[in-house]
Amino acid sequence: MDLDLDGNTALVTASTSGLGKASATALVREGANVTVCGRTPERLERAREQISAAGPGSVLALEADITDADDLEWLVSTTVEEHGGIDHLVTSAGGVPPGSFLEMAEDDWYDAFELLVMSFVRTATLAHPHLADSDAGTIVAITSASVSEPIDNLVLSNSVRRAVHGLVKSMALELAPEIRVNSVLPSVLIEDIDAAIEDALADGDFDSREAVLDAWTADLPLEQVGDPARLGDMVAVLSSDRTNHTTGAAVPVDGGRIRG
Repeated sequence: MDLDLDGNTALVTASTSGLGKASATALVREGANVTVCGRTPERLERAREQISAAGPGSVLALEADITDADDLEWLVSTTVEEHGGIDHLVTSAGGVPPGSFLEMAEDDWYDAFELLVMSFVRTATLAHPHLADSDAGTIVAITSASVSEPIDNLVLSNSVRRAVHGLVKSMALELAPEIRVNSVLPSVLIEDIDAAIEDALADGDFDSREAVLDAWTADLPLEQVGDPARLGDMVAVLSSDRTNHTTGAAVPVDGGRIRG
């Protein structure tokens, strides 16, 4: 399916690995010009090369920390200078430390809020005038299945990510019809499954590959670990005109984990 994204410009935050990288890759494959960012020059350059190889879209790789307001301002302005505008914003922010409520210090909550919420608020605010000027303005927030159903030992993700979930719903009403705002809710998506299994075995919590996979897929009706590329495909679809009647949606890409 041609998503008609040729020549569009997309900014994808935290995109040197994982779900951000998968989203940037899908958009480049569809012909969009994409800005990616990360904090480590070596990983940034490696990601630029890999994403560029995926399709005809161009890739602008910029070193930036999404928890730094000045970095975000520079990230958005440089993207606009290079491409003349921004049509699509995809926000990814990585993960926050696991743990229970009683294990978290006060600074853990502030750090999680900066990473997950304020990075989204600042980037969306800065990109807004450019998205509003576009004929195809979209925002897709990569959040987590935890905003719908809490995940054990992930109290920061379970609680703080819900602020972004609420923002998506509010912004979808406020920014329509010029800009559509949606989110995707991933769960158990792993790019290099063999390496992840080896890491799990090395930690000593499992005694076989089968035990690792059984633990990871126990709550998944589809009984399989997902590929981040599938989430990237969903991001590309939500950024395209094929979903021009969809806004304020929270789309699971979770193997059926969410029951509610």
